[in-house]
Amino acid sequence: MPKRTLRRFMPDPELIRQNKYLKMLGPWMQRANIWHLNRRSASGALALGVFSAWMPIPFQMILAAILAIIAGVNMPLAIATVWISNPITMPVMFYAAYLMGTWVMNWERTGFHFELSWGWLADSLHDYGPPFLLGCALLGLICSLGTYLVINSLWRYSILFSWKKRREDRQQRYS
Repeated sequence: MPKRTLRRFMPDPELIRQNKYLKMLGPWMQRANIWHLNRRSASGALALGVFSAWMPIPFQMILAAILAIIAGVNMPLAIATVWISNPITMPVMFYAAYLMGTWVMNWERTGFHFELSWGWLADSLHDYGPPFLLGCALLGLICSLGTYLVINSLWRYSILFSWKKRREDRQQRYS
């Protein structure tokens, strides 16, 4: 059975280059580093993708792409990671961000009610905005740092494990 690799599951770089929203990045899309997959680029891309997923902005994938280009990590992986925040997970993530922000700022948590109006949105930005945004930034940083450390460690462990296995195989063959 052939060995499965992440490259097999990665989108085609040419398809990403042709994306109408990412075309604005032009020559930066030609940098070779953003298409390679190794320990550094994978752990960095996943960390940037997780950070971008916590940001309460539209087009989080563009943020992830720009950060990946700046950091020189795998852009397709960073973009794909953003989808951990989706319509199902977003309410839980953003409520956790609000709770984190109120805890850090020592704000009193108020009862939440929703109205579909511009007036409610303007009022709620004043009431919920500062702790929510702070919570998003803090959880984005904490989760991205944790992601980087875990992925980097797992990658190192898998390399050490494969070296150990190769050494044992060689010793078995020659003994």
